[in-house]
Amino acid sequence: MSQFPKPLFIFFFFNLVSLSLSWPLSLHLPLTSRRLTQTTNSSTFTNSLLSRRNPSSPYSFRSNIKYSMALILSLPIGTPAQTQELVLDTGSQLSWIQCHRKKIKKPLPPTTSFDPSLSSSFSNLPCSHPLCKPRIPDFTLPTSCDSNRLCHYSYFYADGTFAEGNLVKEKFTFSNSQITPPLILGCATESTDEKGILGMNLGRLSFVSQAKISKFSYCIPTRSNRPGLASTGSFYLGENPNSRGFKYVSLLTFPQSQRMPNLDPLAYTVPLQGIRIGQKRLNIPASVFRPDAGGSGQTMVDSGSEFTHLVDVAYDKVKEEIVRLVGPRLKKDYVYGSTADMCFDGNNPMEIGRLIGDLVFDFGRGVEILVEKQRLLINVGGGVHCVGIGRSSMLGAASNIIGNVHQQNLWVEFDVTNRRVGFSKADCSRLS
Repeated sequence: MSQFPKPLFIFFFFNLVSLSLSWPLSLHLPLTSRRLTQTTNSSTFTNSLLSRRNPSSPYSFRSNIKYSMALILSLPIGTPAQTQELVLDTGSQLSWIQCHRKKIKKPLPPTTSFDPSLSSSFSNLPCSHPLCKPRIPDFTLPTSCDSNRLCHYSYFYADGTFAEGNLVKEKFTFSNSQITPPLILGCATESTDEKGILGMNLGRLSFVSQAKISKFSYCIPTRSNRPGLASTGSFYLGENPNSRGFKYVSLLTFPQSQRMPNLDPLAYTVPLQGIRIGQKRLNIPASVFRPDAGGSGQTMVDSGSEFTHLVDVAYDKVKEEIVRLVGPRLKKDYVYGSTADMCFDGNNPMEIGRLIGDLVFDFGRGVEILVEKQRLLINVGGGVHCVGIGRSSMLGAASNIIGNVHQQNLWVEFDVTNRRVGFSKADCSRLS
């Protein structure tokens, strides 16, 4: 989720490798970006984790999501439950909530911060816990002992945002009969964001893994033209009654021997085949969208990243076609979020969209993400609209990331048990 708008912070978290970090680059959120974390985790672990999953999720839960730059869920946490707002981030592992550091005289809004003293199921992780020992193989979160002998963590994201506090255990309460066991979370007492994070990647400490979720899905509504105003979509844990029309693409998995420095084996990595603009298929080799010998080039679906990001070879081809179609209209010397320079001034983005045409991410076998021309440009404020694509290298990332702006009006299902991601066109605003 970066700010890029936090898509970066949000977690591009490829995994947080200390300060070098997250998402392998995780972009963090501010809800604007997501982190990408660099990780050397073996994907074999991921495969064994998937094979151990229950055939069906132990929870059946539906909720609305709010969407502006990030996907915001309100979830009941603790005993009795306190409603907390969390950013849904399929690109990061650690979930964390905002916690009171001390008693605050002025009452805060109920979703602003979690008060541990009000929950009978809350507990801190002591320094003796294994997570406070040096380096767990697939969880390189920097931890230390604080003055109270509790496990302290610091989480840094690629966009410069951070969260720190103690690692704790707490329950999620979806209903009277659907309560998770105590899950390991971060309880942030210092952070640059107002909301917490729901880490949903394939890492063993993600919410998905700890709660043994076999599948989850969301439908992101069309973003409001007014920056900061949230639209409402839908989220499911477990079975989705709309899944009959989903088209699936298998996740790429990686053997244990493939330890690649630029690969995030905990991400939802998909086999993108190519990109079309209008009726033209761009001259980009499919290999550009797959991990090379060093892990660069993987393509991941990331709800925590706002914009889509492409490696240089792919980005250059997209920009070349945009310049051919509407080059004179491009805003000169302008870069949004330090990565996106295909932007335009003016109040008629629909006209530019018509000149460019539809944008399609093609996964082969009839599976694609279609971005219709009328919603091709994203309002970034100040009368500026941008094609929602940035250059990965400007983030310090070596991956292709499909961000949430290109998941609008789609059901996106992460079928963890069957190692696949499903897509289906929908009018997400009408589902709530």
